[in-house]
Amino acid sequence: MTDLSQPSPQADEAESGPVPAQDTRGRVAELHAIRAQAYQGPSEKATEAQHTKGKLTARERIDLLLDEGSFHEMETLRRHRATGFGLEAKKPYTDGVITGWGTVHGRTVFVYAHDFRIFGGALGEAHAAKIHKLMDKAIAAGAPLVSLNDGAGARIQEGVAALAGYGGIFQRNTKASGVIPQISVMLGPCAGGAAYSPALTDFVFMVRDTSQMFITGPDVVQAVTGAQVTQNGLGGADVHAATSGVAHFAYDDEETCLEEVRYLLSLLPQNNRENPPSEPTADPADRRGDALLDLVPADGNRPYDMRKVIEEIVDDGDFLEVHERWATNIICALARMDGEVVGIVANQPQSLAGVLDIEASEKAARFVQMCDAFNIPILTLLDVPGFLPGVDQEHGGIIRHGAKLLYAYCNATVPRISVVLRKAYGGAYIVMDSQSIGADLTFAWPTNEIAVMGAEGAANVIFRKQIAAADDPEAMRARMVKEYKAELMHPYYAAERGLVDDVIDPAETRQVLISSLAMLRTKHADLPSRKHGNPPQ
Repeated sequence: MTDLSQPSPQADEAESGPVPAQDTRGRVAELHAIRAQAYQGPSEKATEAQHTKGKLTARERIDLLLDEGSFHEMETLRRHRATGFGLEAKKPYTDGVITGWGTVHGRTVFVYAHDFRIFGGALGEAHAAKIHKLMDKAIAAGAPLVSLNDGAGARIQEGVAALAGYGGIFQRNTKASGVIPQISVMLGPCAGGAAYSPALTDFVFMVRDTSQMFITGPDVVQAVTGAQVTQNGLGGADVHAATSGVAHFAYDDEETCLEEVRYLLSLLPQNNRENPPSEPTADPADRRGDALLDLVPADGNRPYDMRKVIEEIVDDGDFLEVHERWATNIICALARMDGEVVGIVANQPQSLAGVLDIEASEKAARFVQMCDAFNIPILTLLDVPGFLPGVDQEHGGIIRHGAKLLYAYCNATVPRISVVLRKAYGGAYIVMDSQSIGADLTFAWPTNEIAVMGAEGAANVIFRKQIAAADDPEAMRARMVKEYKAELMHPYYAAERGLVDDVIDPAETRQVLISSLAMLRTKHADLPSRKHGNPPQ
């Protein structure tokens, strides 16, 4: 917590107030002087200390995030009213948080930024009231909210009033959920209850080395458990991007991080009543993807990089992967096809053969829910051998967690298209947006294998007695596997039964998907009237 015992340069003025000028010009000059003082911040020394840590100031961050000259600040001159513990002698303007709105790529965005130079960015009553007001306006205006977090938690000197301030933020985060995009950018420490606001938002960005998030810090962890860990080891950007899944994106510096926030905003609608913005593209809608014929091996046991498949079918090969380093056996990404935004969920055969497990199910479920909330069509690319078997998965609740993905797909009303590239086995095939759970269109490549399980496993079950009784069990097993594949796993079995709408040439995938998405653009689907569902937890 910042030391409040020493008066700030603004302390004397806070006690007596500025001397009023005698005419309008004088008062305008006085206003500009006060504003200049607020814009400058507490001192050059405090600014230098922030830069020494490798961090930008709150205003520098806002300037990078928003279009040049577009920021309109709210309550610049706000000051706290608390007393005791030296607070009455230190009443800086802004009270440690800068709030307002501007534009990103010409569209309105609301933003608040903690100013670590003032009270360590700690939240007090006035500080919280500014954020509450901004959040209310963002919800009312129907525009995204971005928080630039760099704060020391609740202002201890203000006691329970500070805690109540956090409660008001959490309540508004929940109210705004699924209504406007909410993005949390972690640019400094975020400890204790303060970490729950980012957890309630749609996306979390972090910067390596300078940002951390945890409920209990290293000292408490050591005192309770005896384990020694650094702040970054406990809650740094890499930990949350790769291990916990709390952070969706992690970057090396603030400039890159904020530029990527701008890119993400360009892919999202302003609110849940609008569609994502479209952009003209020079990439032809009917462009063939002949490279796909060689990218995906027909042998279902050979791995390949699903990212290269995505690059081939989206505009200019450009997409933004969400949670790139967590649950790497599934890919979630935002991209454009013929200029229109689409959300992509795809198994990744390069990682755990693309199976579904607890973390992959949670990652994909949250992404599907986000896409559905903000009117983003969902494209699912299947190459899934099933759910990951194992005691740890079963005891960890794979049934419950896998059901989250199933629930998310079944509940989604946006256009949904699935493409089976190769394997689609068992319950994982159903869960990955099969036609039976409501996919609007389902396509398959000629290399598809849709079945209850792989041919080897199926043959071992169905022909167990014949194999055991054979003079050459291995030859009999090979024969039965071949027979099972010929009868039930040929590429056209599902198409013959109407379980896929068409078997397509892989090179025509982009063209087929774009024309299908265009047809579904006016889709309207109603859910039953209810307060809300009760999804699996």
